Amino acid sequence: MPQELNVVELIRLKRDGGNLTAAQIEELIAAYTAGRVPDYQMSAFVMASFLNGFSSEESAALTEAMLHSGEVLDLSDIPGKKVDKHSTGGVGDKVSIILAPIVAACGVPVPMISGRGLGHTGGTLDKLESIPGFNTGLSIAEYRKQLREIGIVMIGQTEEIAPADRKLYALRDVTATVEFIPFIAASIMSKKLAEGVDALVLDVKCGKGAFMKTTEEAHQLAETLVSIGEAAHTPTLAWVTDMSAPLGRAIGNWPEIEESINCLNGTDVPDLMEVTYTLAAEMIVLGDRAESFDAALVMAKHAVASGQALDKFRQLVFAQGGDVSVIDDPGTRSEQASRDEVVYKGEMKAYVESIDAYELGVASIALGAGRTSKEDEVDPLAGIVLHCQVGDLVRPGDSLATVMASDEEQRVDRMKNIVGNAFSFTPDVLSGRSRLMNRYSDGVWMHQPGSVSV
Repeated sequence: MPQELNVVELIRLKRDGGNLTAAQIEELIAAYTAGRVPDYQMSAFVMASFLNGFSSEESAALTEAMLHSGEVLDLSDIPGKKVDKHSTGGVGDKVSIILAPIVAACGVPVPMISGRGLGHTGGTLDKLESIPGFNTGLSIAEYRKQLREIGIVMIGQTEEIAPADRKLYALRDVTATVEFIPFIAASIMSKKLAEGVDALVLDVKCGKGAFMKTTEEAHQLAETLVSIGEAAHTPTLAWVTDMSAPLGRAIGNWPEIEESINCLNGTDVPDLMEVTYTLAAEMIVLGDRAESFDAALVMAKHAVASGQALDKFRQLVFAQGGDVSVIDDPGTRSEQASRDEVVYKGEMKAYVESIDAYELGVASIALGAGRTSKEDEVDPLAGIVLHCQVGDLVRPGDSLATVMASDEEQRVDRMKNIVGNAFSFTPDVLSGRSRLMNRYSDGVWMHQPGSVSV
């Protein structure tokens, strides 16, 4: 690290609304990655940047610095067009766990490097690690070998891949600086471009349970992410999807794995599978396994109906040291948790008008499914399972949700009212609503973007 780098001056510059040069950003990221800048100084820099913004040049420099903070993999010796998917984070978003086996079963290699829970949203790694024995810490050599042999691998960031992102990711989670497009874009794309993919599909969540609360913010993030991918000569497209209510019925780590297994077994959770099949079809087309979206959609659905996708998930779990027996009877693991029911207390029947995804995300963390500090242990069994969704009819005494945690009945009892208050009701019948909001590819939106809050 050059001696002239003065972190305090960089913090002051961002505090006062100034812009850093690419060289300054590169030096700062390199020094932080090497442990020469402590968390407390980086926290101050991150907050100053969050409050005063990043220029487009700073954003590009940050992504580049994070991408090259470690090894950029070359998977060209592995047959097939490698395609990955990434979600910006939502409540109940277990799409990757269902989608990756579907796409791999259709012949598209899926090298997926994921993250942990961030803010009020869950993380794919925490969910996978709720499978007893599942190892997300494979080496690069093991990652390459498994991708070659079974066409699917799902791991966390290694020491070699975008180490700057791994450190910043954890720091942002506990400093209330998650919802910042330059940091989100740099985090996602440095990780994805480093993992050696040939193409990428992005799911940009929008609404109460997402980091992007409005369609305007979601569209801006989608455009930023796609432009970074295209600049790196990696075909990239994005869907903006609705995250005003939790996706599917399960929230938490093992609860979401159980729901994912059920979906791979053919259980139809309409909102969850709508998003899953759409993103899977996009990946299959990008992977050159189908000539059209419609043909790819048929392939994806057949992979589930035939059992091929579930078989691929079994292969994944076995290859990464997980207990395959839990796939056969996932409910037995859930039964180990303390639980209680949240019931509808209205005096007349009504329809579920809304379910606040953010409140349920926060509640799931309080139950133990996420972290409030970097050092927190995650309870794999903690979470919430919804027994109704928006538009469903409920009657007095009906169960709205089950609240669960490993062995803390008091914690479950404390969260019941909070979970119940996340539901609102109406006497009116509600029409169905798609989770798919807009698609962005090659500089073109499927629908003209607006700035309406979701």
